[in-house]
Amino acid sequence: MSKNSLKLAFGLILFSFVISCGNKNSQEDNKDLASTKEKESIAHDPFRPNYHFTPREKWMNDPNGLVYKNGKYHLFFQHYPDSTVWGPMHWGHAVSEDLLSWEEKPIALYPDSLGYIFSGSAVVDKNNTAGFGEDAMIAMFTYHDPKGEKNGSDKFQTQGIAYSLDEGKTWTKYEGNPVIENPGIRDFRDPKVFWNEEKENWQMLLAAKDHIQFFESNDLKNWEKLSDFKFQDDPELGVWECPDLFELEVEGTDEKKWVLIISHGGESSPNGGSGTRYFIGDYDGEKFTTEQEQSKWIDYGTDNYAGVSYNNMPDDRRVVIGWMSNWNYATTTPTEGWRSAMTLPRELSLVKDQKGYNLKTKVIEEISTVSEDLEMEQSKSRNGITINSKELSNSIISFSAENPDGLKVTLSNNSGNKFTMSYEEGTFYTNRKESGLVDFNEKFTNTEPQEVKIGKVETLKVKLYIDKSSVEIFLNDGSYTMTNLVYPESLWNTLNIDTEKGTEIKDIQTKKVYLNLTDKQELKASTNK
Repeated sequence: MSKNSLKLAFGLILFSFVISCGNKNSQEDNKDLASTKEKESIAHDPFRPNYHFTPREKWMNDPNGLVYKNGKYHLFFQHYPDSTVWGPMHWGHAVSEDLLSWEEKPIALYPDSLGYIFSGSAVVDKNNTAGFGEDAMIAMFTYHDPKGEKNGSDKFQTQGIAYSLDEGKTWTKYEGNPVIENPGIRDFRDPKVFWNEEKENWQMLLAAKDHIQFFESNDLKNWEKLSDFKFQDDPELGVWECPDLFELEVEGTDEKKWVLIISHGGESSPNGGSGTRYFIGDYDGEKFTTEQEQSKWIDYGTDNYAGVSYNNMPDDRRVVIGWMSNWNYATTTPTEGWRSAMTLPRELSLVKDQKGYNLKTKVIEEISTVSEDLEMEQSKSRNGITINSKELSNSIISFSAENPDGLKVTLSNNSGNKFTMSYEEGTFYTNRKESGLVDFNEKFTNTEPQEVKIGKVETLKVKLYIDKSSVEIFLNDGSYTMTNLVYPESLWNTLNIDTEKGTEIKDIQTKKVYLNLTDKQELKASTNK
């Protein structure tokens, strides 16, 4: 036996001995080893994001049960643990202390005899209204019965609840499920529960095919229907999904308005496929009304869908997370072993101008705790500014463009891939036709660039959150956002800002995000130097 073989054999024996001991130190060592392997996996996976949540493996879609409790943010999500394509739905589970660094936990909810576990929400029952225990975490979700669906029934979706007394570690399903039967509506799902402070009871929204139904309850078990809300779309936008309702104060005033969010999974979004729109109006505890005449959209890219907000937040912020994908091609994206990511958590605010009320969106302020200024190589020429860095695939880049008409921004790499953004005559465009792998689904690359009409402006503020397989674009402090998946053949390393038509670029800022690849201790050490 060679010297190297002896070393290997001895190492294997020693490793086996450490594992067999099962003591606290070995468990901690294993945990550290797993963390190291996870970081290495992220580093070598060409598409797994550096700073967006993804499941360790297999399929993920809608965020569910977003709730805060005792210093922890809980993210549940639609999950199929046996494949990288959609299947019998479970609730996956992850926990974070800052909404950015996530620890994936064991599966929370499994299918049972009543069906798969579809989307829903979670609350903290502080007053023990349901009788499960004070401060119980209670999830409300849709049961999807595949047998009933196959047999042709329209009543195959019902609503159930489950509770946890150990902050989401283990769950018990209510023996009286379902708590809401189906009245005969084929698409009857996605309950969003919240506590109404004025009425001092639980209220809930439920997507019912092409409208929203409102319910109330004193104990989360017995529900009474209150009203319906339907918007006269022309043409119809298809099935309504993943509703949410909350109140926001209008910036700079004492006025408050209610915001209703709805997602659509067909071809309804402004640039094709899945999208999420919103309505601004009033809610009296029974009915939602709006004077809005046209749809408004949370995101004008193709890859922000099914977003919902957190319950029981410790402050007045309204934070949402969306599924960063699109049903047109979600099951065919070119990732291996895992599929789908979540958007960065975003805080919503409400503003009013001469045209009415609008939502503004910004990435949560906690992003500053996992990022630091990064000196990137910049070069200027008569035609523009070029930024070069191997760190662009986990970066935040922002700048202001004066006289922006004709602005063109190109993200590129050594493989010749490019993702382009431009602004011309009041419209902002994105184009991913040459962004890398694009032929895995014919609907991934549109024949026309994606666009959002923002109107003519003298100054255009642009903020880009660039990760390995996504670009999240925020325009004019979040007045408009566009989220796009991209699959480049090598890491992004160049950003070119074309100023040939007279645009003046100011206030360029570049940051690197430290999250999965480098832990917070290393960030803290580097920033304290």
